[in-house]
Amino acid sequence: MRPILVSACLVGRRCRHDGDHCEVSGLREKLLISGCEIVALCPEEAGGLPTPRFSARIVGGGGGPVIDGKARVLCLDGTDVTRAFVRGAEEAARLASVSGAGLAILKDRSPSCGVREIWREGEVVAGEGVTTALLRRRGVRVMTADEWSVDSDSR
Repeated sequence: MRPILVSACLVGRRCRHDGDHCEVSGLREKLLISGCEIVALCPEEAGGLPTPRFSARIVGGGGGPVIDGKARVLCLDGTDVTRAFVRGAEEAARLASVSGAGLAILKDRSPSCGVREIWREGEVVAGEGVTTALLRRRGVRVMTADEWSVDSDSR
């Protein structure tokens, strides 16, 4: 089986900031039928944040600048959760490495997992989340559930 790192919320785990999930119908089954091993992780929980939690946004850049110490991740109540987001990204990268996952399917529009879009300073903008940025730096291919298919997995 080919290991694929997957945002846990996409396969039904209630780990979103609001305590819910955003399960993509049929994703789990398609991955398993395709011979994939699902390595599910919520980077925000892995970084030590509780569920539920205040929603967060990146201030001052995107995921890469957060990793580089040039931007921050703040909750809507003003709490700085940058360190937790970076810890979660590091855990995702570690898990990808030890499992051999060269592909990650992550939740877009998340300050942690955003692939093409993130919440930044109160609006959705083009960019990548903290975990996505670190995984890409480590050579892991990252895509959204909508982009994934059996064909794209084999490339």
